[in-house]
Amino acid sequence: MKSRSPSINSQATRRRSTLPGRAYSRRLSALSSVELGHDETTVETAEQKIEEEIEEIKRYEDFTTIDWVQDAAREQLRRRARRKENAGFFERKGCFGIRHKLWESYDAGQAWIVVTLVGAAIGLNAAFLNIVTEWLSDIKLGHCTTAFYLNENFCCWGAENGCPEWHRWSTIWPINYVLYFVFSIIFASTSASLVKSFAPYAAGSGISEIKCIIAGFVMKGFLGFWTLLIKSISLPLAIASGLSVGKEGPSVHYAVCTGNVISRFFDKYKRNAAKTREILSACAAAGVAVAFGSPIGGVLFSLEEMSSYFPLKTMWRSYFCALVATAVLAAMNPFRTGQLVMFQVRYDRSWHFFEIIFFVFLGVFGGLYGAFVIKWNLRAQTFRKKHLSEYPILEATILAAGTALLCYPNMFLRIDMTESMEILFLECEGGHDYDGLCDAKNRWTMALSLGFATIMRTFLVIISYGCKVPAGIFVPSMAIGASFGRMVGILVEALHGAFPQSRFFSACEPDIPCITPGTYAFLGAGAALSGIMHITVSVVVIMFELTGALTYILPTMVCTRSYYYGCDLFLGHKADSTQIVVGTTKAISAYFPPGGIADRMISFNGFPFLDTKEEHTFHVSVSSVMTSVSNITLLPSTGLTLRALEALLRKSSFQGFPVVEDRVSRILLGYIGRTELRYAIDKTKKEQSLGPDTKCLFFAPASTAVRTPSALTPPVTFEQISPSSSIQTVDFSRFVDPTPLAVHPRLALETVMELFKKMGPRVILVELKGHLLGLVTVKDCLKYQFKVEAHERGGEGESRTERFEAWLWEQMRRMGDWTGSLMGRVSGGRIKLGLGEARGEGLLAAGSQDPRDARESIGGAVSREEEERGILDGTEVDEEGVELRAR
Repeated sequence: MKSRSPSINSQATRRRSTLPGRAYSRRLSALSSVELGHDETTVETAEQKIEEEIEEIKRYEDFTTIDWVQDAAREQLRRRARRKENAGFFERKGCFGIRHKLWESYDAGQAWIVVTLVGAAIGLNAAFLNIVTEWLSDIKLGHCTTAFYLNENFCCWGAENGCPEWHRWSTIWPINYVLYFVFSIIFASTSASLVKSFAPYAAGSGISEIKCIIAGFVMKGFLGFWTLLIKSISLPLAIASGLSVGKEGPSVHYAVCTGNVISRFFDKYKRNAAKTREILSACAAAGVAVAFGSPIGGVLFSLEEMSSYFPLKTMWRSYFCALVATAVLAAMNPFRTGQLVMFQVRYDRSWHFFEIIFFVFLGVFGGLYGAFVIKWNLRAQTFRKKHLSEYPILEATILAAGTALLCYPNMFLRIDMTESMEILFLECEGGHDYDGLCDAKNRWTMALSLGFATIMRTFLVIISYGCKVPAGIFVPSMAIGASFGRMVGILVEALHGAFPQSRFFSACEPDIPCITPGTYAFLGAGAALSGIMHITVSVVVIMFELTGALTYILPTMVCTRSYYYGCDLFLGHKADSTQIVVGTTKAISAYFPPGGIADRMISFNGFPFLDTKEEHTFHVSVSSVMTSVSNITLLPSTGLTLRALEALLRKSSFQGFPVVEDRVSRILLGYIGRTELRYAIDKTKKEQSLGPDTKCLFFAPASTAVRTPSALTPPVTFEQISPSSSIQTVDFSRFVDPTPLAVHPRLALETVMELFKKMGPRVILVELKGHLLGLVTVKDCLKYQFKVEAHERGGEGESRTERFEAWLWEQMRRMGDWTGSLMGRVSGGRIKLGLGEARGEGLLAAGSQDPRDARESIGGAVSREEEERGILDGTEVDEEGVELRAR
């Protein structure tokens, strides 16, 4: 803990004291153990033991942030101790030396062993989920007479439009409608019940939380075994229920859970947060790889969207993990077609220059779609957190019932979204036709049906994404973009059919299809995905690996700036249609609030996360944002009794305390964390008999008789104190960080935010000439950032939105009470439904709350006071995290 960068801690030499003896003590405290005359090996061994014990305690702390500066210092200490322990082993002869060399080789190769095991496990799990999801989705429509466990594709293998072996549940259309409705309700309620009862963290996508975890935020249980198990079981049920949610987002969550569970079996990753972060980044890449069959796209997604720290070795391990996962998935071959995903497609025709107009139109749609869905989904999330958080099962069941009622009549909404994209992406040539989709006579009917599917799916995504089942937004957005793109393609094809001799279509060759509507669906899917996630390069590469056709993908990076300002339309056929669409989408998205749905959900849930992609210009110094010294609990270096120290811990709400010479001069001496201080007090009281008036020393004053540093006596430690001795003072200096990260009060806030992003400290102290002025945390930076953004956008419409939410909730309660009373009368009082007079009395009310719902929102339609309360940064008192803890 005492290892710090010399460049950062040059401020230590500027601190001076008004008392010469104490100033001398402050300077000596920064000297090494050798300079002080101590046995370096003994001191390092004792320090390592204490550090490991504290680290073991910290593993059980929830909702705290990892101090990456201290983590790096601890790792350096472990490496130094290991080098001294291994000194001379390689010169030894015999069996023991050989075994040690083999152990060293195994330790060096643990990273590749872990990523191989994790990749194989992710591939197996992805294949299992694909098979189960397809069967559950098809069982709502019918069954296979040959074998009940076969889905429709396997039952009718080789047939284009069904087969006699696949039977609908009934020949009567209304009965099939009712059975479809019943299956949807059963699947949704079962999925929500599993999530609520066993793993509340399995709900949602998980991408927002994983971004924060990789950045250093601790959420105990979010990546645990139970979350992995329940997510893997409930995800196929949620997809098969027909809810407008996808499995590609949750695939990142269960992939990272897999990596976390497996890596815990290796000591190298069990205690080292930095090493674990590398594995989690690699697992995120593997999750996207198996979701889209795109290993390179998965690595770029982890780099562009997930990881705030991505060194070269992490990139190689991420690619290897993604490659192993996709190889295992290909070996399993869940679709028996050789494809990794159902909607994989190949195009062999080129596009024409006049189609750029329609490609730009698709890009505009993607940008507007993303902004519209993000805005209204956040409002729906606010309403859900305020009114529906106690009724997760009832909410999911009603959503599934409404979705089934609305979607069954539409041919594109009735089927699974991945199957829908497979149909919409295909070219019309080669006998591929779905209910007359390629028939010229049905163009206007199909266009209207696709337009209705686009509007209805958008509405369902807004209200469904965020309900308490495993839910992603990748595939629903791609399905919306595919239906809109196919509609545009059909209309362009109809326009060409009406005016084939027009100069506008002069580039078309005779007797060869000029317009390929499937490519418009493909590009629309890419535009919608880019619009909702605000990612560019990874989307382009994912689309490249889905098609495998260079004609429609990125040949060069000549349009790099198009991601921000639009594509240059004068590139002719050298340009790329996917790049034009995604670039236009990015340009449109730049006019709306920054950040995709994952970034906005981080702010909404109150997680402490500074996005490395964002750039701010505040024109203020850190002194305008910091917490003033008058609001900070300070620890004087001497004179504090044990009784006063324990009372201070009970009353204060901070996770660390600056150590000063005295509370008047406020000469900064160091910083001690709450966990270290608790550990020191508990261990002292356990091993020694201490009175409440025992004096606590955080920096022992040097004797005036001391002339040279080598004559100093080592500080008293717990192991050196006799149990029978009468102790009047106890020295906690070993647990104090004498060189905390400190900055000048006039330093720009933007620079301080960069320090948090690049170095990852939990807290930065603010001092002037050695005098402590305050401290700043990520929470302080975020509060100021949200205050500025709220001032820029103004508060218009918030009261109107709140009134509408209150009115909507009142109507929902009335409807629930009426339905409950009706069911009670019909059943003679045996069935009791409804919300009840008191919240939580309903039959399907939640027995436990999702820990993420216990925090107030930051973004969206919330008040400024809520924004200031709603950020977790790890500096809150532990009792606040107890009520948020997962099962």
